[in-house]
Amino acid sequence: MNTLEIIHSRRTIKSFKSDSISQEQLNKWLQAGTMAPNHKMTEPWEVLVVGKETRGKINHKADFFGAPVVLAVLSKHGATEIETYENLITTACFVQNFNLAAWEDGAGTFWSSVGNAQKNREILGVSDDYNVVGVLGVGYPEEINAPKDRAPIQEKIKYLP
Repeated sequence: MNTLEIIHSRRTIKSFKSDSISQEQLNKWLQAGTMAPNHKMTEPWEVLVVGKETRGKINHKADFFGAPVVLAVLSKHGATEIETYENLITTACFVQNFNLAAWEDGAGTFWSSVGNAQKNREILGVSDDYNVVGVLGVGYPEEINAPKDRAPIQEKIKYLP
């Protein structure tokens, strides 16, 4: 698959096979995440691999749809408000790179904001120095949903004089 095929075919997965993900595979996708653009090379991301016990405490009504791996992706606060904002953006790019690399290898993700809840931050042991960009269920899809319609980009473009 080329890049555009990967981007256009990627889906949020809501049903995972129980097949395990090797540490080598996971590291490959995480390393791809590190190629995200990041201002001043801050590399603000941190990844928590969420074990079974911790996962059971997190309040996620669907338990990440049976994904064999759950990751929490954090973004370190910057020295200024602007740097903190830039760090959030680059960490979201890290997650997207991870998602696309996994998809190319036949795996998918479910990206949840559940980690932002104070109770879940405490369960994950996240300090006030970090934002939780997402908690990801990762695994091989049991099923892949059809794409949802998107607005034509022409409706979202404004030309300035």
